[in-house]
Amino acid sequence: MLNPNDPRRNDEYAWVDEAAAKLLASSRDLVGKGEASRISDEAVAQLMTAAVRLYYAKSDGEERTFKPVAGRGDEELTATEVLTAVAELLRALKLGPMELALWYRRRPDEDTYRDDEQG
Repeated sequence: MLNPNDPRRNDEYAWVDEAAAKLLASSRDLVGKGEASRISDEAVAQLMTAAVRLYYAKSDGEERTFKPVAGRGDEELTATEVLTAVAELLRALKLGPMELALWYRRRPDEDTYRDDEQG
C-alpha cells in the first residue's frame, strides 16, 4: 500500500507498481514449483498485452528506452523464455523474423563496440 505522504497516493494507477512486484514474485514461485498451469491462458495473455503496450508507450512516447526485463543479465529470464515469447508474439500478429529484422535497432545508449574490439 502507498505511504500516505507519497505524492502518487491519489493516482488511480499507482497500484500497478505494487501489483507488478507481486506478479513477478508469484511468477517465480509458480514456475519454480512447476505450477504455472494455475494461471489461466487468458490472464497470461492479458498481462503480456499490457506489458507490451506499456513498454511501447513509454519508450516511444518518452523517446527513450529502458531495460524491459527485471533483474541483471539472465537472472530472471533465460534466452529460451525470451525467444519463445518473441516468436509467439510475432506469430500472433502474423509477422515473421524478416519483419523483426526490419524493426530491430540498436539502442542509442548501447555501446556498439567493446573497448577490446576498437582499433
